[in-house]
Amino acid sequence: MMSRTAEIKVTVELDDDDVPTRIEWEASEARGTGPMPCQSMMLSLWDDKRKTIAAIDLWIKDTAIDDMNLYFYQAIHQMADTYLRATKNPDLAKLIHEFGESFGATVGLVSNAGSNGASRAKPLVDLISLADDNAQRSPD
Repeated sequence: MMSRTAEIKVTVELDDDDVPTRIEWEASEARGTGPMPCQSMMLSLWDDKRKTIAAIDLWIKDTAIDDMNLYFYQAIHQMADTYLRATKNPDLAKLIHEFGESFGATVGLVSNAGSNGASRAKPLVDLISLADDNAQRSPD
């Protein structure tokens, strides 16, 4: 198999106080859909030599708290899924999902009855799939 390079680009517009007013992303793997707007993002990069994380967390200034609650709820569940794929450790992945459900219940997204991880407020969205879906709908 031949190696290849993929690129993900993030563009952030800032106001005079350096607060993000617009965030757009695009990915070479998204088949040329162009920049997609988003309200917030978290990018975490692991430095294996230093054993530390570098993080870029951004959100536009008019992001609603309810949207941030839903964003974090979904991000926690996404981290659990990623952790499971990376480690094959279902017990710890389940623990992360349980924390996500507890968070969701605390902010009013789910009832405590949903604490088994089976009833999430909204389905998680894969960004590449989202870009592909939007490209198929665009009238080019």
